[in-house]
Amino acid sequence: MTQGSSLKRNSFAHSVTMSTAAKVMLTPEQETLLITLYAKAQADNPLFFDPLAQDVLARVDYNFADLRVPYKTVVLVCQRAKKLDKITRDFLVEHPDSVVIQLGCGLDSRFWRVDNGQVDWYDLDMPAVVELRRQFLTASERYHLIAASVTDLEWVDRVTADGRALLVVAEGLLMYLDEADVKRLILRLQETFPGCCLAADVFNRLTARSASSHPSLRRTGATIGWGIDDSYELESWAPGIRLLEEWYFSGDPNLARLNRGYRLAYKLAGAFNMVRKAHRLVYYQL
Repeated sequence: MTQGSSLKRNSFAHSVTMSTAAKVMLTPEQETLLITLYAKAQADNPLFFDPLAQDVLARVDYNFADLRVPYKTVVLVCQRAKKLDKITRDFLVEHPDSVVIQLGCGLDSRFWRVDNGQVDWYDLDMPAVVELRRQFLTASERYHLIAASVTDLEWVDRVTADGRALLVVAEGLLMYLDEADVKRLILRLQETFPGCCLAADVFNRLTARSASSHPSLRRTGATIGWGIDDSYELESWAPGIRLLEEWYFSGDPNLARLNRGYRLAYKLAGAFNMVRKAHRLVYYQL
């Protein structure tokens, strides 16, 4: 671990409430946050490891074996986290004194992974999730927690942007909404923060229809609502929306760190457009 990451981890540790293990009392959809937490806390993953996630995992009173998270899911979650971290870091390099809103934050620690010492950061999730999160983390001058449903758009008024550049990150969230709610969210973000950017992962429609058969989702009972086949479709929702990047998991340069079987599977997936687009990351300017 580098000195910088050690300092970030120490900073995180100072904000963690050292108490007994936290009981999880969440809805099925909210419980999916445990899948991503578990995946990011696996120290033997060659693509991505978040020691802060491991700290939180150790303080959650939950039988994670019950989730039956396949290793391929761990790999995919870690690919997604690493790419979204990169997008956020690049944004902060270009706009150091900016605002970042992370929607459906769960128990993620992205703020501590990418903090540049200037960004004003808002993490948003449902009240039950924020209550659980507060057992580990405390707010600070630049780090804010918002307890609200992402579809209850009144939360937007609690973000102070003051004309600064703004990035919205939605990791593992939009597929749990229906299309009408996704559209309302994006149009409200554009209206309130014109020119802001949105980074998110999305399913195509076929994946959205079939994803509920995933073993971890079957365990939680969560349901998938929205999928999109053509990422340029969002540009038709309002003037000014522009697709900046569409990123495929099969094109990840870090795949070379995986074993031969996984490299071959990703190569085959990348050869078929429908498979390549089944789950991908999109980056828009709104």
